[in-house]
Amino acid sequence: MSNDVTPPPMPDHLPPAPEPPGPKGSRTNLVIIGSAVAVIAAIIGTGIVVVQSGDGDSKSTTTAESPVPDEDAVASDAEEQDPEPTYDEVDADSFTIKLRTTSRQCFGSAGCNLTVEPDLTYLADTDGIDPDAVYEITYEIHGDESGPVIATGELTDRTSLNYTPSVISTASAGTKVSVEITDVVSQGE
Repeated sequence: MSNDVTPPPMPDHLPPAPEPPGPKGSRTNLVIIGSAVAVIAAIIGTGIVVVQSGDGDSKSTTTAESPVPDEDAVASDAEEQDPEPTYDEVDADSFTIKLRTTSRQCFGSAGCNLTVEPDLTYLADTDGIDPDAVYEITYEIHGDESGPVIATGELTDRTSLNYTPSVISTASAGTKVSVEITDVVSQGE
């Protein structure tokens, strides 16, 4: 026997080339690419901090803006904002009131007809009054021969008092006329 080995004969044609991946393979690639895009979007959306190291001790930090602020930022923003303004509690003791006589017509011993208007003074700084509230200030005028006259004025914009002048009749020219605030009601607080 001889030790010569003869090689097998060469085929007449080459084997067919492998087929490219079919639909199943391309779907897998799309799932991988879609997952990678989702992970990148999640990283950017949640604002993960990326730290890049440089030479020596210097470091550069880059942060992505998060659409949802973190709790510490919200808490510090709340502390930095101006607090809700507080106003004085306005009541009858917050004011003094006097009457200003705008007209007087006397009839000898028959008495006088007077037209009077309230002259109101707030006892503190008017900045303590809520500018958006309307305060109805009820006052009682004494000295009319028929008895007390009750009237109401409205205080708006801290300093504007709207009222209707009161006409009273006194028993004599010497009758003392006085006024006192009986109630203050706030509307619009």
